[in-house]
Order: sequence, then C-alpha cells, then structure tokens
Amino acid sequence: MQVVVTKHHGLGNEFLVLDVAQLAAEPNLDATKIDWSNTAQQWCDRQDGVGADGLLLLTRHEEFKLEMQLFNQDGSRAEMSGNGIRCLAQAAFDADGYSESVSYTVATDAGIRVVDVEPVSQDEVRASVDMGKIETISEPENWSTIGSDPNRPVMHLSVGNPHSVVGVEDVAVVNLLEIGRKISQVNLEIVEPGPESDAITMRVHERGAGITQACGTGACASAWAASKWGLVPASVREVLVHQPGGDASVRLNHPQRGHVTLIGPANFSSRHNLELVV
Repeated sequence: MQVVVTKHHGLGNEFLVLDVAQLAAEPNLDATKIDWSNTAQQWCDRQDGVGADGLLLLTRHEEFKLEMQLFNQDGSRAEMSGNGIRCLAQAAFDADGYSESVSYTVATDAGIRVVDVEPVSQDEVRASVDMGKIETISEPENWSTIGSDPNRPVMHLSVGNPHSVVGVEDVAVVNLLEIGRKISQVNLEIVEPGPESDAITMRVHERGAGITQACGTGACASAWAASKWGLVPASVREVLVHQPGGDASVRLNHPQRGHVTLIGPANFSSRHNLELVV
C-alpha cells in the first residue's frame, strides 16, 4: 500500500515519520505483522531509499497523547532519541495544524516523555523535552578494545538508552568511526570543553546508525558528564552542546533533580509517497 512519510531533522539528525493512522485504510491489516525492521532499512537507505538515520512510527491515542516507536537505519529497535522525539512532535504538530505552542505527552520504549513545541517558522519548531533521569550503567562489553587512555575521564550513562562518554583534548582528531564500531552496542560520545565557558563540543557514533550530525540523548549524557568532570563551572545549569549539525541546550537537574531537559530545533525537510509492504 502507498503511505505518506514526512522527513524531518534535528540538527542534521534525520528521521522519517509515518503516522500509522494511515494503515486504517486497510481494514484487515495487522500492523504488528509488518516487518518494520526491514521497512526502516529500505526507506532509510541513502543509496536506494529516501535516506535517514531512523524511522519513527507515530501513533495517536488521544489529543496531545502520542506514542513513538523508533527503528534505526540498520533496522534495530531503539528505546529513545532526543532528536527523533522532537521530529515526531513536529510531525504531529504540523498535521494537527496548530499555530501556537502545545505540549505532547509521548510514550516511548524508555518511558513517558513530555515535549513542549513552539512554532518558529513554517518548517521549523523549537521543542524542549524532559528526557527523564540520568543513570549510571556498567561499561559495555569490549570496552577495553577501544584502547582509551585510563587517565581520560569516562562515564557510562543511560538516558533511556546506553551511552559511553569520553573526555578528549580535540574531538576533531579522534578516529570516531573506528572506535565506535568496536562498541557498536552503545552510543559513543567524545567531548572537549568550550569554546565558551558554559559549553562543550561533541561528536557521536550512534548505535544502529554510525556517525551522525547530532544526537539528543548523547548531548544530554555529555552535558551531564561534563558537569560532573568540571568541564563547565559548577554554577552552570544549562550547557550549550556544539555538534557538527548545530547546537542543542541541556538543562541540568531540570525539571527535577537528576533529570535533564533537552532544547533544540526540529525542521521539516520533505514529504514522500512510499510503498509499504504489508
């Protein structure tokens, strides 16, 4: 069947969004029987498909209550995406025809997230997301294979999905692709301080997608780690995270202690009619 899919990006981190309400046009269709993993691989392929870092399935439960399912470019399922959830919220916001700020409650595999959406222009919104509690996790298997200097600061964190954050002197000179592939079961961020006193610079190798232009959950993990390491002053409550695709802001211990709030844009890119194998 033919479906309409919209393409969005958060700081260059690209997602395709499918509103599954379209599937109701096929009364005998069981959406749970669709091979969404294979669909994501086909549609997100940058050579033969539309091209994206992931596929988001948007389900509506009632007004302002949504559900997000995320499949990475390689077809794997992911619990959460900070950039992706902003793109999902923009897709719903645009489809609903709102012109003023609204708040969505979104069910994800990592739990409930609240997204506040503010229109900026016809194709852009600014969204803030309560990303939940930051938690420490065990180091990933094969961590020793990356050869990280034991004197470097390292933190393994969950933002609903797993991250390993490493402090370095210069993010530009690190062979991120090589070391990221060695621990492909987690998201790997490398960070350096500055250039501003309240900022860090980050690059990321994402689980299931490889090197991307930005990562929302990665920005959250990196800002949290940077604060703990003293890369930004202890008085800083909102960290500016520079990434290749643009800047995001992370509010620490907000809206409650131990939580972080991610703030950044989401942009509409294009609309596509695609064939869904059912």
